[in-house]
Amino acid sequence: MKPIIETERLVLREINPEHDFEGWAEACADADTMRFIGGNALNEQLAWRNMAMIMGHWAIHGFGFFSVIEKSSGKWIGRIGPWGPLGWPQPEIGWMIHPVHTRKGFAAEAGAACIDYAFNTLGWNDVIHMIADGNDGSIAVAEKIGSTYRETVNEIGGVYEGKAYIYGQSKA
Repeated sequence: MKPIIETERLVLREINPEHDFEGWAEACADADTMRFIGGNALNEQLAWRNMAMIMGHWAIHGFGFFSVIEKSSGKWIGRIGPWGPLGWPQPEIGWMIHPVHTRKGFAAEAGAACIDYAFNTLGWNDVIHMIADGNDGSIAVAEKIGSTYRETVNEIGGVYEGKAYIYGQSKA
């Protein structure tokens, strides 16, 4: 069984396609959400493939994105967690929040819990966040959870062409 992480308002757990797919597909269909994490909005079939790919990351690496569930409502609000695909300079903690649930502090709350998980469970000494240019919300989240700007790059792992920023922090 994959780990479960709890915060004050959230449960981070294994992806459950039967429960999570509707919200996942809605988030992936939102052009504003997707423009910073790989490009274009996804139709339902591509959203399903995206979910399957992320579930496969767990099988390959033994870690990956968690589905984030709001305790009070039981709703799927996003995916957040450790992520290390081919082409990344090192593993990161990344996030995607359903557009209905942005600006409520969920990304920072879950992101901080995932950094703790990466440092204290996975044994990482350093984490990064790959953030596309213009994604001011993700920069704010990274800074809120203690990460600082490290460098500017011209693409992200072969999936995003254009200026991007690497934020990160080291284990204390």
